[in-house]
Amino acid sequence: MKRRLAVSSLSIVILLTPALLVSQNIQTDRNPAVAGQFYPDNSSELREMLRVMFSKAVQSKELTNVAAIIAPHAGYVYSGVVAASAYNQIDCSKEYENIFILGPSHHVGFEGAAVYNRGNFITPFGTVHVNTTLANSLIKKHDFFSGRTDAHQLEHSIEVQIPFLQYKLKKIANIVPIVLGSNPPAVCKRIAEALRPFFNTKNLFIISTDFSHYPSAADARGVDKASVDAILSNSSKHLTETKDKNAAKGIPDLVTSMCGESCVLTLLCMTEDNPDVQFTHIQYMNSGDVSIGTKDRVVGYHAVAVTVKEKGRAMTFELDKQDKHNLIDIARTTIEEYVRHHKIPLIDDGKLSAAAKTDCGAFVTLKKEGQLRGCIGRFDASEPLWKVVQEMAIAASTQDYRFHPVAPEELSTIDIEISVLTPLRKIKSIDEIVMGRHGIYVRKGSSSGTFLPQVATETGWSKEEFLGHCAQDKAGIGWDGWRNADLFVYESLIFDENEFKNSKH
Repeated sequence: MKRRLAVSSLSIVILLTPALLVSQNIQTDRNPAVAGQFYPDNSSELREMLRVMFSKAVQSKELTNVAAIIAPHAGYVYSGVVAASAYNQIDCSKEYENIFILGPSHHVGFEGAAVYNRGNFITPFGTVHVNTTLANSLIKKHDFFSGRTDAHQLEHSIEVQIPFLQYKLKKIANIVPIVLGSNPPAVCKRIAEALRPFFNTKNLFIISTDFSHYPSAADARGVDKASVDAILSNSSKHLTETKDKNAAKGIPDLVTSMCGESCVLTLLCMTEDNPDVQFTHIQYMNSGDVSIGTKDRVVGYHAVAVTVKEKGRAMTFELDKQDKHNLIDIARTTIEEYVRHHKIPLIDDGKLSAAAKTDCGAFVTLKKEGQLRGCIGRFDASEPLWKVVQEMAIAASTQDYRFHPVAPEELSTIDIEISVLTPLRKIKSIDEIVMGRHGIYVRKGSSSGTFLPQVATETGWSKEEFLGHCAQDKAGIGWDGWRNADLFVYESLIFDENEFKNSKH
C-alpha cells in the first residue's frame, strides 16, 4: 500500500473560478484519486480487506425494498466495517437501473450539485459505467446541476463507495455520481425535487457522509446519537435544528456534526412526505473504536437503511401469542430484578422468534389498580424489540418523572402493558387521524409529546381534545400549540399481562 489510510473526511476547501475548471468538452474516465490512501490500490489486497470488513459487519436484517443507504466515507481501516454493514442491507442479486451516489465536496466550494458526465469511474476492481445520458439530462433541465469536473477530480466521498458496490453486487448497470456543495436547505429541496422521480425500488441511492468530526469519543457519541435520531424522524427541519443545537453546545474540537449534511438533507427532502418510507438504523462506531484510533479526537460513522413500501402492499408486522407472552415475561422479569436488586437480567435471545428480534419502537405501560403508574417508550427502530421492551420496562418503573420509582412491595399490584409501534407518518391534516387506531406525536422545535392510540379510547376525548391535551400536557406548547406544529401518527400492537395470567405455556 503506497500511503497511510485516511481517517479524516474534512479537507481544505479551494474556491475555483470557472476559468480554472476542466474543459467541459473533454471525454475522460475518472481515475482513482485516493486508492492507496483511503483503501488499497491493489485489487487482491482490496478484495481481502473488504472480505474482512464484511465478515465483521452487521449482517442483513432482511429489509424489503431498500431504496437508499447512508454510509461513511473515511479510510476503510476506520469506517469500513460500518460501511459494509450498510451495504449488507441491499439485495446483492438485484440489478438496479441506476445507482445514485451523493457525496459532499471536500475540496471545491460551490452551490448546487456537480454530476459527472465525462466518462466512467475506474477503481482497482475495474470500470463502472456512468449513465452520462441521465447525467446530461439533469444538467440540461436544472440550473443547479452542472457538469463541472473539478468537484470530482480529487473527491473521495463518492470514490470510496464504489469498491463496496463492486464487491457486493453481482452486476452494476449504471451509476450517477453527484457531488453536492455546501447547500442551504432551499437548494437541497430543489435538488431533491429533481431526483425524487428516481427514488423508487428500481434505483438505489447511496448517501455518503461521516458524522461528528474531531470531538472526543464520549462527546461524539452524544452528538452522533442526536444527529441519527433526527434522520430517523425523517424530517429535514429536525435535522437542521439538531445541527444548530449541536453547534451551540460549545463541544470542544467539534468542527461539524455531519460533513455530508447537504446529501442527507436532500435525501430527507425526497422522503419526508412519503408515508411508504421507513428508516432503519444499522450500526454506529467512531474512529476511536478501532485499534489504531485514539479516543481524544474522533470521527463518527453511522449506517442507515431506507426502505420503500411497494404500492398495493403493506409493511406487515405480526406477533403471535408466544411472542407476546415472551415479551411480557421479559418486562416482568426485568422489573422484578431491577426494582429488587438493581440488576438487569440476561436474556437468551436465541429462544426468541425473528419477530421479537426485529428492530421496533415500543412503549411499556404500568398500571396499578387500573390507574397509570408509569409509561415510557421510544419510536426509533434501532434495536431489537425484546431489548427495547427490557429498556423501557426499567424506564417506566424507575424514570417516569410523574411518579416515584416503583417500590418492591408494589410489584404484586402492578400490571404490564406493551405497545409495539409502527413507524411515524407525518400528516398534513388532522382529518387523517383515526381515533382509537392512531397514536399522535406532536413536535414543535425541541418540544414534543405523544399519546398512544388507546388514550383516545380510555378518555373519550374528541379529536381536538386529544390534540390539545397532547400539546399542552405532554409537549408543553399550549392547548393550541398543535395547530402550527409537526403532526405524526402511528399505530400500535397492544397486549397486556392479564392475557397470560391464567394460561399455561
